[in-house]
Amino acid sequence: MIVQRRAVPAVLTAAALLLTAGCSSDDGGTAGADGSASPSRTAPGSSAPPRQGAEEAPPAKGSVKVVRTVAEGLDSPWGLAPLPGGGLLVSSRDDGTIVRVDDRTGRKTQVGEVPGVSAAGEGGLLGIALSPEFASDRMVYAYFTSGGDNRIVRMLYDDKKPAGEQLGAPDTVFRGIPKGFIHNGGRIEFGPDKMLYVGTGESGDTGLSQDKDSVGGKILRLTPEGEPAPGNPFPDSPVYSYGHRNVQGLAWDGKQRLFASEFGQDTWDELNAIKPGDNYGWPEAEGRSDDSGFHNPVDQWTTAEASPSGIAYAEGSIWMAGLRGKRLWRIPLNGTEASAEPQAFLEGEYGRLRTVVPAGGDRLWLVTSNTDGRGDPKDGDDRILELRVT
Repeated sequence: MIVQRRAVPAVLTAAALLLTAGCSSDDGGTAGADGSASPSRTAPGSSAPPRQGAEEAPPAKGSVKVVRTVAEGLDSPWGLAPLPGGGLLVSSRDDGTIVRVDDRTGRKTQVGEVPGVSAAGEGGLLGIALSPEFASDRMVYAYFTSGGDNRIVRMLYDDKKPAGEQLGAPDTVFRGIPKGFIHNGGRIEFGPDKMLYVGTGESGDTGLSQDKDSVGGKILRLTPEGEPAPGNPFPDSPVYSYGHRNVQGLAWDGKQRLFASEFGQDTWDELNAIKPGDNYGWPEAEGRSDDSGFHNPVDQWTTAEASPSGIAYAEGSIWMAGLRGKRLWRIPLNGTEASAEPQAFLEGEYGRLRTVVPAGGDRLWLVTSNTDGRGDPKDGDDRILELRVT
């Protein structure tokens, strides 16, 4: 039975099963005892689908320039939400707090702590998003790991109150998303239709991804109140697409088409174009497949090259942050297909990259992730960078 608003939490995967799942989603997969991975991004025996026509593709080659460091000294940053009129809200996975960063001066002010966060492994306070009616309702949404599940809450944000007291009491809008030491998903975004899209993980229990009665290993589409959104592909269900392993990034292009990044296990990480009701293959398929029942990715990468997290759309391309890959990928688009070979930027320069968010026009906000327990923090980590891209 699918768990909806305020329902009893779903049965959770046992910790022993999670710890023996044979992979770590922040690192994409095990990839081999020496950390090596196949040098090729193309699956043997597979070929890219024919290119779509009619749409103007961006240039095959692009560029990235780091304009400035916006802020430093962030602890385990995960989600980022730009505020209307300026300022950035940033969630701390391990601390369970949200801080406001002045994007002009870099000054950090703690907004408040989200109660009930139980941080362990890849769980904690993850994605955040502003209500589509934020100008009037001042609601901030957050996805976090509690003691029994992953859930989504919304809180009133009042910046007139003292620092540390600016978040109201959380109202739970959706609960019962399976939790685990790994594969907790966590990315939330409001789409162009003002519905809430949620990337979940299968918590190490691979069977959940193909089970349409489970919300694990899915992309969900909800109303702002946490109910299944009108027009979803399965009746009375929040499930929008299934067969995912651990969805980490959500973004829409200029024609309101949804894309998502996803961790692979040992072989292929994915960027997917999301079609309502489609099956993306996990665990039967990882990367491209000859099975016509599965929706093949736009492109794929070895786990050492990517282990993708957040994505953003700007200048005709998807920009994809890499954790283990320690680089920012540019994937130029023609419709829902790659129009040229992806390019890697900033390789190894700033360590693990967690979140990338549009900053308007040719600008992006990029968040590093070196204080998450898997990186090698340097002085100043973690930080937010402003990029200019083409």
